[in-house]
Amino acid sequence: MSIDWSAEIAIANLADEPALSDELSSMIEQIEQVKDPKDAPHVVLDFHEVSYVNSSNIAQLLRIRKLLESTGHRLVLCSVTDEVMSVLIVSGLNKIFSFAPDTLTAIASVQIEDSPA
Repeated sequence: MSIDWSAEIAIANLADEPALSDELSSMIEQIEQVKDPKDAPHVVLDFHEVSYVNSSNIAQLLRIRKLLESTGHRLVLCSVTDEVMSVLIVSGLNKIFSFAPDTLTAIASVQIEDSPA
């Protein structure tokens, strides 16, 4: 599931359920296993193959966001389908997650924000 772009950014190409729940759980476990918070990666989640999210998936996304925030790292959702985005908009979560139109833009946004001024 996860492809490392670099040591600082993990990319996950997600699939529809039932794989989605497993993939998000795996990402949570990987982040929780990092011993030193500064070693945690930024995470880019590619939703281009996901057509539906349920409340459990949303809870998992919020958990990932909270874990990364506590380490000073970012979560970026990219290539979000219209069906998934409509759920995020209705639930108001479009205001707390960061979005990018595609994986390359998501990676660039993380790198630009993470680079020293």
